[in-house]
Amino acid sequence: MSKNHKKILTKRAYFIPVLGIFSGIFISLVYLNNFRNFKTNQNFNSFTIRNLSQKETNDNTVTLVAVGDVMLGRKVNQQSISKNNFKWAFEKTADFLGSADITLINLEGTLIANCPTTQTGFYFCGDTRHIEGLKFAGVDIANLANNHAYNFGAKGIEETIKLLKDNNISPLGVSGTVYKDINGARFAFLGYNDITLHEPIISWADNKSIESEVKQAARKSDILVVTFHWGIEYSDKPSLRQIELAHLAIDSGADLIIGHHPHWIQTTENYKDKLIVYSLGNFIFDQMWSQKTREGLIGKFVFEDQKITNYELIPILIEDFGQPRLSEDK
Repeated sequence: MSKNHKKILTKRAYFIPVLGIFSGIFISLVYLNNFRNFKTNQNFNSFTIRNLSQKETNDNTVTLVAVGDVMLGRKVNQQSISKNNFKWAFEKTADFLGSADITLINLEGTLIANCPTTQTGFYFCGDTRHIEGLKFAGVDIANLANNHAYNFGAKGIEETIKLLKDNNISPLGVSGTVYKDINGARFAFLGYNDITLHEPIISWADNKSIESEVKQAARKSDILVVTFHWGIEYSDKPSLRQIELAHLAIDSGADLIIGHHPHWIQTTENYKDKLIVYSLGNFIFDQMWSQKTREGLIGKFVFEDQKITNYELIPILIEDFGQPRLSEDK
């Protein structure tokens, strides 16, 4: 090999990694700039009630109520057992939740027989009798695409799925798209987990799968709601990954994005005239150690003519290690 040829190869050897470094920097700067634009230009709300429209509702409207993390283990489970009252956690909010046409929760953990009673730990399960509370609150759909649904393995999640189905509650994020036909409109629901590594049964937030599945569900429905278990715990702003997933879902045909997992309320965004609620915060949880983990939102969304015409974000406050109330109630 000639010296000149070696010099050319040496230059190429240096040029390729340098080009890669500068390309990476350029991509990062573009992404960061988009994030800055997002933070400054998009419409955020939290702890507020906002109406998209003042249009009066009629017989063709459909109301969806959604809440964040519902964790029926640890101290919530212990108190329910000691009180022999598995409706206890929902007693101050059941009337409101049950008034909607569709009520959606994120069930953070499993409901299984012989659930160990403990006040600590991060393996979440609740007594199967908590199904009484879910029915009492009028829950129609329970998302299981989260990082605690598989805490007790395949047996635990399969037992939970069966319990929900036997009580006419649709499990979400584990068995494809959930459809609900109400007042002449077909609603579709998809749920994805972006926190833990891919686990059997649970729908993983893979970009290609999301794009394909959202497009397919959008073709088969009038209104498509997508939920994500995502983000960074104890953060009140969405991460770049949350923004990416939310925009991808809307670009693919979603009408409403609802998020959970951070345990804090996060901001909202109006993207292409579609609403993104990045985190509703906790709803039933025993995290009494801070104000922000005791706070959450109930999302109430009114649909008419295949779009949201009105919505409210209603603050709640958790008391007694697991019982939420509307924050204006005393």
